[in-house]
Amino acid sequence: MGALKVTVLYLILLLTTKVISKEEEWMSATATYTKEADESIIRGGACGYGDIHKASYGKYSAGLSTKLFNKGSTCGGCFELRCVDHILWCLQGSPSVILTATDFCPPNYGLSADYGGWCNFPKEHFEMSEAAFAEIAERKADTVPVQYKRVKCERRGGIRFTMSGSAHFCQVLITNVGLDGEVVGVKVKGPKTGWIPMARNWGQNWQCNINLIGQPLSFEMLGPQNILLPHEE
Repeated sequence: MGALKVTVLYLILLLTTKVISKEEEWMSATATYTKEADESIIRGGACGYGDIHKASYGKYSAGLSTKLFNKGSTCGGCFELRCVDHILWCLQGSPSVILTATDFCPPNYGLSADYGGWCNFPKEHFEMSEAAFAEIAERKADTVPVQYKRVKCERRGGIRFTMSGSAHFCQVLITNVGLDGEVVGVKVKGPKTGWIPMARNWGQNWQCNINLIGQPLSFEMLGPQNILLPHEE
């Protein structure tokens, strides 16, 4: 990370042990899609993940309206979506997709909440990739009514940490988080320091202003339920 050379030796993950039930109640929302050259959402977005494909989320990424985005704390969370109550646009059998929150869908109060202002507060809305949208609804639809529920995130390869910064500024981007998928608090520790709280810079980028040059670092991550789940690598 520039002047700051660190090796992450082990990670202590403080994530929720709450089991997200498949029987959780479905909630109502709407969904649209953003057209990209390869039918996927590839832009970095408000969660800071950069290239969504490299972050492993790919076409199953989504931008969330203000209420769902919750100032970035929902970044990395997983939602199951299905199209409902529209005989023309919804695919038969109500197939569903699992999406990861990777971006913010900004409000547009110059447009009606029923057409164009889908992300206006307090609407609950998902902006999907075209490819994912086509798995639940006809592509020619503008916006469709959907039902959604939070589900457990299934990840492969473990949590990923991308370090950046300088001698007096440490920033880490956290991706590929399982379980709830969210990270609501982070601490960092070196052999020369105690546990140092990190502040959310934006999305899932966390920072602290301290010199950590040459130190192996440990991280504590806190999930939404504040329940300890230790893990070491």
